[in-house]
Amino acid sequence: MADVFEKLVKDGGPIGQHMDRAHGYFTFPKLEGELGPKMQFRGKEMTVWSLNNYLGLVNHPDVRKADADAAVAYGMGNPMGARMMSGNTAKHEELENVISKFVSREDTMLLNFGYQGIMSCIDALVNRRDVIVYDAEAHACIVDGIRLHMGHRYAFKHNDVADCEKQLQRATDYAAKLGGGILVITEGVFGMDGEQGVLKEIVALKKKYDFRILIDDAHGFGYMGPTGAGADEAQGVQPEIDLYFSTFVKSMGSIGAFISGPKAVIKYLRYNTRSQIFAKSLPLLIVEGMLKRMQMVLTMPELREKLWANVERLQTGLKERGFDIGNTNSPVTPIYMKGGVPEATQMVMDLRENYHIFCSIVVYPVIPKGDIIYRLIPTASHSFDDVDITLNAFEATKKKLDAGEYKAADIPDMADVAV
Repeated sequence: MADVFEKLVKDGGPIGQHMDRAHGYFTFPKLEGELGPKMQFRGKEMTVWSLNNYLGLVNHPDVRKADADAAVAYGMGNPMGARMMSGNTAKHEELENVISKFVSREDTMLLNFGYQGIMSCIDALVNRRDVIVYDAEAHACIVDGIRLHMGHRYAFKHNDVADCEKQLQRATDYAAKLGGGILVITEGVFGMDGEQGVLKEIVALKKKYDFRILIDDAHGFGYMGPTGAGADEAQGVQPEIDLYFSTFVKSMGSIGAFISGPKAVIKYLRYNTRSQIFAKSLPLLIVEGMLKRMQMVLTMPELREKLWANVERLQTGLKERGFDIGNTNSPVTPIYMKGGVPEATQMVMDLRENYHIFCSIVVYPVIPKGDIIYRLIPTASHSFDDVDITLNAFEATKKKLDAGEYKAADIPDMADVAV
């Protein structure tokens, strides 16, 4: 009989196979200093493009003051217990009401965390007779939530409406046999490629098929659409989206999440979402801070305007320089390049050590061999100078990549790279 730990330490898994060499630099890097466009990495100041701080709220002085005042007033432990038992407060209900009005839904339920929150909501929404149809490139939290589902599920090709309809046909036939229903799950904005979900086209299929739709709009809430209410507002389909989920981690610069929808459904979720029933209530200092953030989102459209100005400058500049940024129609800015893991690591080091640019990179095994994706997240806090410096750095390093200057036998051992 094998030791259950043996397989865990043998090679580190698909992502962890290079962990001994990469840890602390390529993986689990430490960004230090005030959160924002300029931070310290291994003793050097970097222009940072890896924070999902879309509206720049995370370090806004008004937000910092609200968070500090709430910490003094409540501490970290207030309230104690799950909301169903002893952890409910008027502030929690106030925040839910503010969010419901903002996203044009009847009711809202706060969730302690986004990842386990949506997993638990999916688990509560469907039973073994129901069928889930979902975008094949949905976030890991959605995939893990679907894994909890004991019934059938069908994935459709990313943002492919024709394939979505094909899977809906299969789901309709199967659900009819069991007497179940269909839940379609997709995203408002996909966090890797920056594409909005094809919400308008999917909800149009309701004319032919009977289903409900849940969207995860973690990357769209707060800035997409005329008021910032999300991708469904931007696409004019709020009434057709049955359940709207988002986190406070991106635009809001906080922690926690929520799900909004019909009052009767949210009422059911309050009493059946296991991650909330059996977990401590969201701390009041976070709730109070979120009320301040929501007030700013509602009254300061200039935050969205500055974000979109930076997005336009960055994405236009990249395209003018011949970079492939795919089909993004959001601030999420992928840069697609060709090369292996060795080239990618050398280019990252060049960007960080010599150009002082810090951004996220994705390589095999997350994406196919031979591909490199850099992901840049412009925010309202970035300046045009930040954008221009970064454009020049990528232009220079791409020339080196294309000229073969980044060839290397393996990922360098970062323990040998001096700080």
